[in-house]
Amino acid sequence: MASNRPAQPTSFAADETQSIGYAYGNDEGPWEEWNPTADSVRPVRGRHRVSKQRGGGLARSSTVLGVGVIAAVGAGGMATAAPGKPPVSISLPDLSSVTESAKALISDGGSSAPKGSSTPLTTAGLTTADAAQGSADAGEALRARIMQQAESQQDQVDSAAQEAAETAAAKQAAETAAKQQDAAEAKAAAAKKKAEEEAKAKAEAERLAELAKSYSLPTSSYTLTSTFGEAGSMWSSGYHTGLDFAAPTGTLIKAIHGGTITEAGWAGAYGYRTVLTLDDGTELWFCHQSSISVTAGQKVTTGEVIGRVGATGNVTGPHLHLEVHPGGGDSIDPMAWLRGKGLNP
Repeated sequence: MASNRPAQPTSFAADETQSIGYAYGNDEGPWEEWNPTADSVRPVRGRHRVSKQRGGGLARSSTVLGVGVIAAVGAGGMATAAPGKPPVSISLPDLSSVTESAKALISDGGSSAPKGSSTPLTTAGLTTADAAQGSADAGEALRARIMQQAESQQDQVDSAAQEAAETAAAKQAAETAAKQQDAAEAKAAAAKKKAEEEAKAKAEAERLAELAKSYSLPTSSYTLTSTFGEAGSMWSSGYHTGLDFAAPTGTLIKAIHGGTITEAGWAGAYGYRTVLTLDDGTELWFCHQSSISVTAGQKVTTGEVIGRVGATGNVTGPHLHLEVHPGGGDSIDPMAWLRGKGLNP
């Protein structure tokens, strides 16, 4: 229960020595004489003024506080006066509407528009295009423009990504085409090289065939017994310097190629020897003959008989010892030289 504060007791002690109308208090004094009038007893106005709220009304917090005070007083229901006086009953109006209004004020943030209202907040900022599209609310119009701009930016991003993908695909296709072209060119080059090699081999074979027509083996019915380069004490040089065709004595010996007889006669360890010099200067030595059929300075042709197989000189049996001296110099392998002319001993 609320109660009023008790009044402070005031006592005046009468002093017989003072005149009537003067009084002295316990703490102050002496009091002057007071004659009350209508003006002096009129209440003083404006002494306790309530300051005006800035902003044109009660703040939200003040409203809530007032509602709370009213609710507290309503809960008590009675106010108590000073001691010794009966309690005074206070009658309050129904506060349910005030409380609901306060709750709505707090929850809506002070908005005057009812909850769920479709009334636009403001039409400021609306353009002619917004109005043409049916927009009546500036916020909704701004939201629509922002969404449209976001969609436009997304379309640009998608277009850029698609363009990048297409560029990458085109680059990949170009690289693949280049690789395929390189492979095709390499394959064509390899085929061309192979064809050239085959053609060259064929031409060489034809050349040798034609050349073989102008070259022939020195004898027939023979057996190769010693080849070029074999080592042994039988030869003065320490190795065999020619190619031996073993055949019976008297077997015909023929000119391998056309040329001039430069020597024909005895040659010591070579026995009877005939030297045939070709047009390129190569000397062919036919050794160990049993007889000679040509003379020095004589021109012979391919396959012409120049002598017979024998066993004269340093030999172990009848055979033809053939040596090849290019340019009249040191001997070379007769086997390789004959094969180079298309012959196969």
